[in-house]
Amino acid sequence: MQLSPKKQHFLDFIKGFISANGRVPTFKEIMDGLNIKSLGTINWYVNELESSGVLKRTRGYNGKRALSVEQQQDNTLPLLGLIAAGYPLEAIENRELIEVPPSYIHTDNYVLKVKGDSLIEDNIQDGDYVIIRNKPDAEYGQTVVAFINNEATLKRYYPKPGGIELHPRNPEYDIIYVSPEDEFKIGGTVLFIFRKY
Repeated sequence: MQLSPKKQHFLDFIKGFISANGRVPTFKEIMDGLNIKSLGTINWYVNELESSGVLKRTRGYNGKRALSVEQQQDNTLPLLGLIAAGYPLEAIENRELIEVPPSYIHTDNYVLKVKGDSLIEDNIQDGDYVIIRNKPDAEYGQTVVAFINNEATLKRYYPKPGGIELHPRNPEYDIIYVSPEDEFKIGGTVLFIFRKY
């Protein structure tokens, strides 16, 4: 979950205090450390972070209320750039992280943003994100990241006796024919499609 900068700063102070002192700070120590004048403001932050699942109020060994920082699961994968669902486009490695459903977290997975509309009949639209399993092979008919002579495109994969056909899913686009003379490799197969609103 993405926290606002102020909430993240509040949480980072608590984590830093725990790291330096081996214990959770008191509300008074948080007020002093963050220069916050109101106990109500501290309570508000604690309630907000508790509802976000990153902080938890507990009872200490002496019966007093205490805070504990919840271990956050990292639900992000690297976003490696744009992939053309249209005509081949140079692959862009612009590494950042993007949040994905937890079931797709895997060391071999990465995310690309789709540019183009050649796969609209597969409900893959311009601006969508695709989660890719990084593997060098694919089954007949799977949607793949295909590199042809160092240009990347997203298409359906159909190996044939005389070469490879990469099929769009939009009648306005032509099939791409890959001959044995072309440099070709598969950069992975599509596992999941999502869009951000």
